[in-house]
Parts: sequence; structure tokens; C-alpha cells
Amino acid sequence: MKFEDLITEINGFGRFQKMLLCISFVGRFTIPCHLLLSNFIAAIPSHHCDISSLDAEGIFGNLSREQKLTVSIPAQDDGTPASCHMFSYPQFHLLTNSSSSAELPVVQCQNGWEYDNSTFISTLATQWDLVCDNKGLNKAMTSIFFVGVMFGAHETLCMNKPIFCLACRFGRKPMLLVSCISGMVFALASIFSSSFIMFAVLRFFRTSLASLWRLVCIIDSMAWAVGSTSLSLIAFCIRDWRWLTVAVTSPLLLSTVLWWVPESARWLIANGKAEKAHYYLHKCAVMNCKEEVISKIKPEALSIIVTDGGKKHYSYLDLVRTPKMRRLALLTGTIWFCVATMTYGISLNITGFGLNMYLTQFVYGAIEIPSKLMVYYLLDKIGRRKTEAGAQLLAGVSLMINIFIPKDQWVGRTVVAVLGKGFAGAAFCTIVLYSSELYPTVLRQNGMGYNSFLGRLGVSVAPLVLLLDSFWGHLSQTILCSVALIASLVAWQLPETRDRCLPETIEDVEGTGKSLCICLAISDYQNACNVQ
Repeated sequence: MKFEDLITEINGFGRFQKMLLCISFVGRFTIPCHLLLSNFIAAIPSHHCDISSLDAEGIFGNLSREQKLTVSIPAQDDGTPASCHMFSYPQFHLLTNSSSSAELPVVQCQNGWEYDNSTFISTLATQWDLVCDNKGLNKAMTSIFFVGVMFGAHETLCMNKPIFCLACRFGRKPMLLVSCISGMVFALASIFSSSFIMFAVLRFFRTSLASLWRLVCIIDSMAWAVGSTSLSLIAFCIRDWRWLTVAVTSPLLLSTVLWWVPESARWLIANGKAEKAHYYLHKCAVMNCKEEVISKIKPEALSIIVTDGGKKHYSYLDLVRTPKMRRLALLTGTIWFCVATMTYGISLNITGFGLNMYLTQFVYGAIEIPSKLMVYYLLDKIGRRKTEAGAQLLAGVSLMINIFIPKDQWVGRTVVAVLGKGFAGAAFCTIVLYSSELYPTVLRQNGMGYNSFLGRLGVSVAPLVLLLDSFWGHLSQTILCSVALIASLVAWQLPETRDRCLPETIEDVEGTGKSLCICLAISDYQNACNVQ
């Protein structure tokens, strides 16, 4: 008997597993709030050069505020004051002459900026003047944060991050708790930052520290949609970046419920703690009304079950030792990088459509609910490959359409962008399940860790892609569209796994294996879920 067979015998998706799924939902709820927090705390409100020093010198006399701006700051095409320049000296003739000010001498802002506080009380941009020449630091901070995610142990801790795989040594449960608690500490510490560099460092450290059935994958991903939608409501009520950070960090106190999550039985057995593993398996069996199954197995027998056939140690190098494994790693890695870049490129752009940013964030989160439900249906009907490739294609087409829609037609642009966000979310959800089925059992953890790493690399690149709009207004959308279409083409090169036997060894992938493979037909899965 294999360990997977034992889990199935004690009802692999019974009340015990459903309880764990609910507990993990609580922990994952806060993840999108932190990953997308920069949409609000790093927002750049309307601003213009601060002319209070000129006013203090009495240069303006009895001029109204509008008149002061007219003679001090050039007007943009839409009539609003320029954000980064001011006249080298007051142009009083503009009060009586409405001629263009384009030819008048200007200089960069000399005494800082004055910000519109009607939407935000305070943001990172207003705190440290991250505007004009320093505007890129806003996106750089977001990239720094995601680099921390890439090297750290975030929500995919159990997927074995390539660098800091402390969970393999100290156990999944303690490292999960450490990740949540340290994240909360660094997030709260960041609100006391006295400089932008200090804030960026603390944001970096905020993040640096089995079975994927389709139903579990979909339900778990719903936590993202709920968290993303909730972020817009929280941000709407709290307009100061410090208090907003506190608000989205405080729920991490609920991570203490993770103390009730049992340690991985497989990890306990592999580390010589069979007695404790047997204890947790017994609790699982009792809750699932399968106590008679575990009562027949002694603790010492568990070691044999887990270690049987697993004497060989596999590493990340095994992902590239053989031809077909190399090809698989290249294809899945490319898709993870592309889908992550595209998804976050859309998610981090909530101000480019003319719609209220809070409403955009809310709709972006809400669209993921029907998107994930659609994935649940399509995985069974048309398979993984068509679902992944189709979702990527439709996301790319949505991005392409928005390139040609005039920017003043903000309703149409927003509708298309929301559809693109839904397709991007569907593609991300699908590739997680799809990848876990493509890799053989002996390399699944390594393969998912490798893919997750490349995905986080793509996320880190996304904010920098958005900066390219300063060169051409549609450049970032063109790049994201191209990335989505490339990922769609690559996805078509992957084999279908629906109703197929999944590989256990590298030899099975290479087509030279003789071992039995694990068959995860959808009907078998549904039957397992119906067992109470």
C-alpha cells in the first residue's frame, strides 16, 4: 500500500480535509490584500509644483488661487496644471492674454509639490515625493516586494521554494506560522519607516521569509477573489497608507488558528516521527468515520509505506537531465512566467481606464469568482490544455482590443479589461492544477517549486513593464498582449492530462517506465468526493 492509497482509505476528502481547507482559506484571505496593496498605498494623486514660497514673498498680491496657478504653472492639454514644471518666473500677462504658454520658459518644481488630498489622505508618493523624476521608484518598490515573494516562503510554502526550503527541515506547520507572524511584524514595522529605502527593505522582508484536486484548487483560489474584493472596500474606508497597512495586516492575527493545523504526516514519517504521524492520521480517520482503517496499521508500518520505492533522492537537476523532462520544464516554466507577468500586469493597473480605482479593484476581484467556476466546469468538459490555451488566448485578445479603443471611451475599455482579468485569472488557476499533473510523483514538488519561482519572477517584472507607458501609452499593453499569446501557443505543446494516468517516475515521462501510474480520472475524483 502506498501513502496515497492510505489517505484514500481514510476518505481523502472527508470532513477532516474540509476543515483544513476552511482554515487555510482564512490564511490565504490576506494574501491578495498584501500583494495588491501597492495599488492604493503607492497611488499617485493629482499634483503640481508647490508655489507657496512665492505666495509668502507677496509676489501674487491679491490674486485668487486659480490666478496664482495660471501665472505660475503651465496648463496641460486638458486645462489642468502641469505636474512637474513651473514657469521660471510668474507670467502675469496670462491673466489678460489667453495665448498659449507652450513657448514660455519653464523649470522643474523648485520647492516640492502640492497634492490633491480629496481621494487620499496620504500615500507613499505624497510621503516621499515619488513623482516626476522619482515616479519610477513607486513601481520599483512593488518589484522589490515581489522579489521578496520570489525568494521567500509565501502562500506556496508547501511547494518547496528553491532557495529557502526551511519547511523541508523544520516542518510545514512551524514555518507556516513563522511566515505569517514575521510577515505581520515586518508589515507593521514598515509604517514607522523614516525613509523610502527603509520602507522598501521592510517590504522585502515582509515576504522573504499532495493532492491538488480540481475542486480543492478552485475553492482555495476563491480566497484570492474574496481577499481582492475586500481590499477595495477596506481601502475605500481608509485613505491613509499607514492605517491601511495596519488594517490589511491585522487579520494575520487569525493565523494563530493555523496552530490547529496538523503537521504533514508524510514529513513526520520521513523525519522519523511515525508515532506522531499515526496520531494525526488517527484523528483524521476518526473525524472521517474511518477509524477501523487506521487501527489496523501500526506506527512502524507507516515508515515502510512512505519510504517504499522512494530510496532515490531527486533534486532540481533531475528536471533537466533527460530530454522530455527538459522540454516539460521549459514549457511549463515559460507559461508560469508569462501568465504571472500578464495577470499582475493587469491587476496592478487599476487607474488606466478612467473608472474609479476602488470600483475597478472591486470588479477585478469579483470577476474571478465566475472565472474560477468556469474553470471548474471546463476542466472536465474540454480538458486542461484547451482551457489553459483558450484562457491565455482570450486574455491576449482582450488586451489587444484595448489598445485600439480610444482612451476617452473608458466604459468600453474597463469592460474589456475586466474580461481580460477574468481570463487571466482562469489561466493562472488552470496552470497550477495542470502543472501538478504533468510532473511525475518523484519530481512533483521540485517541479512546482521551479514553476512557482519563475512565476514570482514574472510577477516582479510586471510593475516594470507598466513603467514603459512613459515611452508610448500602449507599450505595456502591447507587451502583456504578446506575452499572453506566446503562453497560449506554448500551452498547446503540452500533453493533455484529463482522464489520463499520471506519471510516477521520470521513466514514465520519458516513455521507458514499466511502473504503474496513478490514474486520476475525473469520475474517480467525483466518487471520492461523494464519500461521506
